[in-house]
Amino acid sequence: MLSDNLMYVVLIALVGIAAIAANYVITTREAHNKFKNDRLKWLKQQSEHTLNALSILKEVGCRSDIVDKLNQHAMSLIEEISAIAPDSDLMTEIARSKENTDRIKRRQGGLESDRAVRRAQIYLNFAEKLLIEMGRKGRLTPQLAKAYQQELYWLNVSMVTEAHITQAERLQGSGEKHGALAHYKHAKAVLVRATVSQQQKQPLLQRLQVEIDKLQPKRDYGAGALADSIDNYLNQ
Repeated sequence: MLSDNLMYVVLIALVGIAAIAANYVITTREAHNKFKNDRLKWLKQQSEHTLNALSILKEVGCRSDIVDKLNQHAMSLIEEISAIAPDSDLMTEIARSKENTDRIKRRQGGLESDRAVRRAQIYLNFAEKLLIEMGRKGRLTPQLAKAYQQELYWLNVSMVTEAHITQAERLQGSGEKHGALAHYKHAKAVLVRATVSQQQKQPLLQRLQVEIDKLQPKRDYGAGALADSIDNYLNQ
C-alpha cells in the first residue's frame, strides 16, 4: 500500500515536472518569436527609411562619402534581416528596394513639386539624425558627424532653393512672370535665412538676383544714402 502511494506521488511529480518543462518551452518559444517579430518590424522600418534617405541623397547630389556611410548602415540592417528571416517576403522586398536604390542617379535640375520637396526634407532630416546617432555610438568621430550634419543642412537649403528655381523657370517659360518672381523671391528668402557663411551662399544669391532683376527691374531712387541702403538691403 505504501509503495503504491509512493508510486502515485512520483507519477504526479513527474507529470508536474513535465508540465513545467512544457510550459517553459512554450513560453520561451513565444518570447523568442515575439522578440523576432518585434526586431523584424524595427528592421523593416529602419531599412525602408534608410533606403528612402539614400535615394534622396543620391538624387540631389549628396557627397559620396556620406552616401557610403548610409549605404553601409543599410547593408548592416539587410544582413540582419537575412540572418533572421532569409526566405521571408520581407527579405525579398528589401532586396528589391536596395537594387532600385543602387540604380538611382543624380537628378538634373531641382525637384518639381512642393510634395517632392517635403518628402525629400523628411528623409534628409532622417539622414541627419541617423548620422548624429552614429556619432554618439562611436561609428563616426564627433568631428566627422558634425561636418556631415552641416553638409546635410546646406544640402537641404540648396535643394529647396533649386526647387524654387526650377518651378520659377517653368512658370517663366509659360509666361507666368508673377508666379516665377514669387518663386525666385522665396528662394532668395530661404538663402538669406540659412545659417551658413555668406561665401557659401553668395553664388546662388547672385544667380537669383539676376533673375529677380530681369522680372522686376530696380527702382531708380536717385542718388543718396537712402537709395544705397535700400539697394544694399534688397541685394542681401
